[in-house]
Amino acid sequence: MTSPLLTLPSAVPADPPDAGVAAHYGDPHGEQRRLAEDRTGFVDLSHRGVLRVSGPDRLTWLHSFTSQHLEGLKPGQAVEALILSPQGRIEHALYLVDDGEATWFHVEPGTAPEILAFLEKMRFMMRVEPQDVTDQYAVVFTTGPVPDGVLAREVDLGHELFLPRERLADFAKSAKDTGAGEPAGMWAYEALRIAAHRPRVGRETDDRTIPHEVDWIATEGHPGAVHLNKGCYRGQETVARVDNLGHPPRRLVFLHLDGTPEHLPAHGAEVTTGDGRVVGHVTSAARHYELGPVALALVKRTTPVDDQLLADGVPAAQEIVVPPETGANRRPTFRAAR
Repeated sequence: MTSPLLTLPSAVPADPPDAGVAAHYGDPHGEQRRLAEDRTGFVDLSHRGVLRVSGPDRLTWLHSFTSQHLEGLKPGQAVEALILSPQGRIEHALYLVDDGEATWFHVEPGTAPEILAFLEKMRFMMRVEPQDVTDQYAVVFTTGPVPDGVLAREVDLGHELFLPRERLADFAKSAKDTGAGEPAGMWAYEALRIAAHRPRVGRETDDRTIPHEVDWIATEGHPGAVHLNKGCYRGQETVARVDNLGHPPRRLVFLHLDGTPEHLPAHGAEVTTGDGRVVGHVTSAARHYELGPVALALVKRTTPVDDQLLADGVPAAQEIVVPPETGANRRPTFRAAR
C-alpha cells in the first residue's frame, strides 16, 4: 500500500521493510533533530498493519495467549504485547490501546493477514470479533496534538494515531497549521528507535529470538512487552525457565560505530572480535544526528562487554542493553547433604 504522502515535496521512498512510505524528505538529520529536540513533526507509518478486536471478552481473550497482562487494561493506556511460539520464540509484536469498546493495535508491515488468521483460530467460544482494518486506518506518529475523534497511543516523544486512511493526505496538508509540524521520514524514525535501544520484530528478531535476548521483559521502571506475573500463555514456559533458572544464549547490544567508513553495516552482517571470531550479527544501523553512525546487534551472551568489535568490518564499541547476567533471577538453593 503506497502512501499518498510520497507525493509531498522532496519525498524519497523507503526500502523494505518500510516500502510504501518515505525514507526522508531531503534532510534526514534535520528531521531527527526536529523530532527529538524541537518535539515537532510527524512520521508516516501508514505501511504498518492495523487490527481491531471488539467484543466484551476481548481483554480476557488477548490476555490468555499474549505475553502482556491485559485483563485490567484501561481505555487510552498504551502497552506492548508479544505473540510467542509454543517454544517461546518471538513471532509478532502488538502495539495496543483500548478505546473502551475495542482493542486496537498496529503491527509490522505485511503481517496483519497472518496475525488475523492466528486470532481467528484462537477464538473458540469467546465473544470477540477480530478484524484487519489496514485498508481503513493508517498509523501516523506525531509530536503535535491529537486530532478530534482520533484514537491515539501515547509513546515517547508523542502519539501514534489510528487515523482514518481517507484523512491522511488532509492531515499532512494542515500539519503546520494544527501544530503537527513538518514531515519526517523512516530514516529519522529508525535512527531514534535504534538510539533508544527499542527492538523491532524482523530486525532485532529472527526465528530463534526469545524475549530476554532483546530487552522485552518488563522490569521496574521498564514496562516491556512480557509481564512476568500473569497466568499461563503460549510460550510462557520458556520465559519462566530463562527468568528463573537460565540465561538467554544471546544479548542485544548498542554499537557506536567508527564514522570513518562511508557504509553502514547491513542487516545480518557479521559482528566479529578483533581476531576474526564471529560473535553475532547486526540487526539495525542508522546515522544518528548527534551520535553519528550507530547500530543494534545480537551477540553471544558470553562476549565480554569491554571487547572492541567489528560490525561488517567497521570498528564498534559496545554499550550494554541486555546484561550478560540476564536471567536466573531466582535460582533455587539446595541444602547440603547431612
